[in-house]
Amino acid sequence: MQIVPKVLTSSALLLLCATSAQAQLRPESVPGGVAEILVAAGAAPRPEVRFGGRPVLLQQRRDGWHAIVGLPLDTPVGEQKLDIGPADASHSLPFQVAAKDYPTQKLKIANPKMVTPDPDDLARINAERERQIAIRSRFRDVPVARTDLALPADGRLSSRFGLRRVFNGEPRAPHTGLDVAVPTGTPIRAPADGVVSLVDEFYFNGKTVFVDHGQGFVSMLCHLDQATVEAGQPVRRGEVLGQSGHSGRATGPHLHWSVYLNGAAVDPALFIGPPRGR
Repeated sequence: MQIVPKVLTSSALLLLCATSAQAQLRPESVPGGVAEILVAAGAAPRPEVRFGGRPVLLQQRRDGWHAIVGLPLDTPVGEQKLDIGPADASHSLPFQVAAKDYPTQKLKIANPKMVTPDPDDLARINAERERQIAIRSRFRDVPVARTDLALPADGRLSSRFGLRRVFNGEPRAPHTGLDVAVPTGTPIRAPADGVVSLVDEFYFNGKTVFVDHGQGFVSMLCHLDQATVEAGQPVRRGEVLGQSGHSGRATGPHLHWSVYLNGAAVDPALFIGPPRGR
């Protein structure tokens, strides 16, 4: 049976949700978003699917196998493709990526070293970046029953994903997470079941916990005051991981939450239901 490429939109998924008691991901095929694509018939064996050379999350549903694909912020607009099948005998499945504009946010940082680090700090930052890339790029091949996530802290959504950041007048990398405005000491909870893959203190991110939800689906929770879990520990949805703070590069107490799919930072708001807060 030939599968026709099918990218599910938010409206289509809302229709599906009407028949389900469980919330679902709201896909948005844009840079920094998530594409959901039907890739194989329901009765077919689980396919091999890659995007940009990386394996992607797959879920089997009544109508077939769905690929849940993270799209990096620098993904070109227009036609992209999935590679289906073994690397030596794969075929391409095209899908479309639409444009999305993200606004600019200007922030004042009191510590200038958090904007322009010293050479010694840069060496630390580069080493930490490599460690974090390795952790968020792992593919733990386990079933992922749910792609909806729980907001890790009960608070107002402040800085949104994708903002073009300007610190003290200096342009910097876009905001690759969602900030939740909460006071120091607020419980930070696991967005979904998973395994804690790393707990550490980083230059920019401060005290950080990574939770691996399976198949390249990863949460990163930053600027914590303390963590109460350790690497290798299984956690359940809603379990406390630590308390919020303002460690690392932060203008005040808050939670920074990033979500990764196939190594790409994607908008966490797509996983938690309709947007709320500003």
